[in-house]
Amino acid sequence: MRKKVNFLPDQITNCYTYASYKSLVVELVAQGKTSGPEQREDLIHYTELNAKRMKRIEKTTILTEELKNSLNRINESFTWILISEAWCGDAAQIVPVIGKIADQNSRIELKIILRDDHLSIMDQYLTNGGRSIPKLICLDQDFQEVFVWGPRPKSIQQVVTETKAEGITDHGILVERIQNAYNLDHTRSIQQEIKELIDRLSVK
Repeated sequence: MRKKVNFLPDQITNCYTYASYKSLVVELVAQGKTSGPEQREDLIHYTELNAKRMKRIEKTTILTEELKNSLNRINESFTWILISEAWCGDAAQIVPVIGKIADQNSRIELKIILRDDHLSIMDQYLTNGGRSIPKLICLDQDFQEVFVWGPRPKSIQQVVTETKAEGITDHGILVERIQNAYNLDHTRSIQQEIKELIDRLSVK
């Protein structure tokens, strides 16, 4: 069931297309910076890695015919609000895929916003009380929420859950396991999950 949101996409400032978001990340790397108020060394390092990952994922991702068929059946216009940050590892894996998916149908307008510039929106879409990103919010023409997805595919989240269940608290180990899971998945999980959500939309 669709519900009205208390923000209007047209009123959101500092939106990025996928192309301009990529340019932002590249520019931040060139400046030795990251997005958001915290300019920590580790976040700047992750931003550097993410720029390379995004480029690789965009180049290697091939959308399935099933997903493209679902996208072609969309018969109304939607705005996709994607909350991200340049330093976020999950975002680096996911934003290029969402960008490629949205580009398949002109009825989908993708607007990428930075989490820490839009906390009032982010705080409406918390995950277990946390500001986990990326988050994808699909809105219809009446600014009603159609679906929300994120911050990562279920198969990748399972890796996180299992690692924590083992009592592993080393963040480096967790990050490595998540990265390996994404590498093995080859974007299959996110494509399937987005396809299932799209199939619930009004179609021809």
